[in-house]
Amino acid sequence: MGGFLALLAAATFALNNAFARRGVLSGTVLQAMAISVPLGVPLFLAAALVTGSTSLILDFSTNAWILLALAGIIHFVLGRYCNYRAVKAMGANLAGPLMEGSVLVALVLAVLLLGEHLTLIKVMGIVLILSGPALSVTRRRGKKAVKHDLAFTPVYMEGTIFAVLAAFAYGTSPVLVRFALEKSSWQASIAGGLVSYVAATLVTVVFIGVMGQTKHVRNITTDTIRWFCWAGVFVGLSQMLRYMALALAPVSVVSPIQRLSLIFRLIFGQMLNRRYEVFDSRMVMGTIVSIFGAILLSVSIDNVHVLLPIPQALAPLFTWTWP
Repeated sequence: MGGFLALLAAATFALNNAFARRGVLSGTVLQAMAISVPLGVPLFLAAALVTGSTSLILDFSTNAWILLALAGIIHFVLGRYCNYRAVKAMGANLAGPLMEGSVLVALVLAVLLLGEHLTLIKVMGIVLILSGPALSVTRRRGKKAVKHDLAFTPVYMEGTIFAVLAAFAYGTSPVLVRFALEKSSWQASIAGGLVSYVAATLVTVVFIGVMGQTKHVRNITTDTIRWFCWAGVFVGLSQMLRYMALALAPVSVVSPIQRLSLIFRLIFGQMLNRRYEVFDSRMVMGTIVSIFGAILLSVSIDNVHVLLPIPQALAPLFTWTWP
């Protein structure tokens, strides 16, 4: 069940990106934020009421409240803003492999703050994680650069910058949540998600008001509202499914399955945004390389010993750790 929920989380997150991609073609990233972020509050509130998690909110310590609020602001405001900017600039297919760098960010923070260690398998994963985006985003040249008629021109520099920033945000927030919810139940994780979404919504609303963008946010077409609403619903569902999956299955199972969101991006992009995404061999290869890298970062060295017969001469390499 945990693996199945992780698969659904990957699919719904990819759907979020597909709908957001369609929305930002006619709307702005700020309009997307104004709709998608607040939608997470009623979704998590409903889940908390159904699971009986609302009372657990009062059990959080002050430190946990601060960490959950900070995680929500970093993930749902900064991360999502940068994600949507990257998707608007060059499409979800090209931005996806770059944002897989969030796994690398989370690993570095885990080593520095949580006392985890690097292994040879994880180093190999880092190399692949860094190579995948390089393959995907390398600027296309010549008439054969794009195989189909695109209705947009990818802006690689802007897309790359914001995808990398999104990766940093998405890689940082799980560490904060881990500190806040360590040794908590899965019901507490739903309550924690509600706290994070409320904090993110407050920051989004205040930012829009302070910056005088209320009129701009209201100046949005009905069709664009529909795309952003679907994006908000699916990203909220994705977050809930991820929390539930992590409550039922180990991270080593959930994390690799969630990397399949890159494959779902290709599928849903083909279905919804054929003329608004880049589909070529370089992009597909970069996606595959990123997936393998992310899987290696999630694999335990113990699992490698069980699944693969390692020669005695190579055993020291596979038992090496740092620091």
